[in-house]
Amino acid sequence: MINSATLARLQSDLAQVSTATVATALYKRGFRNQMIQDVRPLAPRDRSMVGLAFTLRYIPAREDLNGIEVFRDHAHPQRAAVEQCPEGHVMVIDSRKDARAASAGSILVTRLMVRGAAGVVTDGGFRDAPEIAELEIPSYHTRPSAPTNLTCHQAIDINVPIGCGDAPVFPGDVILGDNEGVIVIPAHLAEEIAAEAVEMTVFEDFVTEEVKKGRSILGLYPATDPQTIVDFEAWRKRVGR
Repeated sequence: MINSATLARLQSDLAQVSTATVATALYKRGFRNQMIQDVRPLAPRDRSMVGLAFTLRYIPAREDLNGIEVFRDHAHPQRAAVEQCPEGHVMVIDSRKDARAASAGSILVTRLMVRGAAGVVTDGGFRDAPEIAELEIPSYHTRPSAPTNLTCHQAIDINVPIGCGDAPVFPGDVILGDNEGVIVIPAHLAEEIAAEAVEMTVFEDFVTEEVKKGRSILGLYPATDPQTIVDFEAWRKRVGR
């Protein structure tokens, strides 16, 4: 269980790194399917989305159980999820990679934002996408989708393990989203992955500077030439990183 102090450190560290770098760190540990496939931000952001996963699961709608009247029930899982998603968490929605109907719309996403959610992700689509794109909350989906979720999705579970865009998501996992996509970091590895990703980012910044100067990548990236490490440590001391 990640507490608030640890989450704050993770948010600070992971804000400095990319989903690509985290994907490499996870790959080194045998994790190959942590990137949520085919989701993109509704609007580019100058800051990354970092938070703990709070999940909502849809199943295919059964028409006799999924009429408009279900929203009269205050315990309806979709509505309850919006009202229960804790501050600093990312609501991750399993919409079965089906964007024929909306996973949610601008009113629900606005409510999540006001309640302090760190973001929202679905492997389906959002309705009111232009309005959601203008909100301050980071939001990711596959494509806009106008029809109400009731037409093909039935909200069934809150805060259970789900699949989202082929990635396994467990409640409390760390979710990182940038302008390339969203990746899921298993909670028990989050601090270790964040620390390594920060170090990888510092080294890659050094490499980028060297490449821009005309240096060959051979022996530089990866650092198979011992001189690379010498040069990196000197650069790091010079720039204070």
